Amino acid sequence: VDLLVDAVEAGAAVNFIWPMTRAKAEKWWDRAFTSLSGRLIFVAELDGRIDGTVQLVMAPQENQPHRADLAKMLVHRRARRQGLGEALMKAAEEAAKSAGRTLLVLDAVTDGDAARLYERLGWIRVGDVPDFALYPDGSFCSTTYYYRRLA
Repeated sequence: VDLLVDAVEAGAAVNFIWPMTRAKAEKWWDRAFTSLSGRLIFVAELDGRIDGTVQLVMAPQENQPHRADLAKMLVHRRARRQGLGEALMKAAEEAAKSAGRTLLVLDAVTDGDAARLYERLGWIRVGDVPDFALYPDGSFCSTTYYYRRLA
């Protein structure tokens, strides 16, 4: 809950508008944990605190048994630039491989910190959608789609 609140308070475009409350974050996490079918949640801890998370969501479509989405990459502001995001991505990619997935897809705020991480890790940029979502302050942001083939 603290991680999600921190992300939104920092301006991350992760589906919430200000004011961000603990109640909104708790409700969102409750839904995420009750819908774990086809979803893996990875957690990174530093000093006994949950400072990062990412989700691997297996495509439920019958004609897409080879694909999964990465979602909700969050790293607390106090823990950024310590390798948590990269470690979470690698763990999710390995789990996807183990589950027989060969194609991963994700989206990120265009030119944001996460987008730079994904590009550094070799994800392929597909394209941008202008005004796709809102930042927490209500202003528009562009979203970039990425994919990665797994060997």
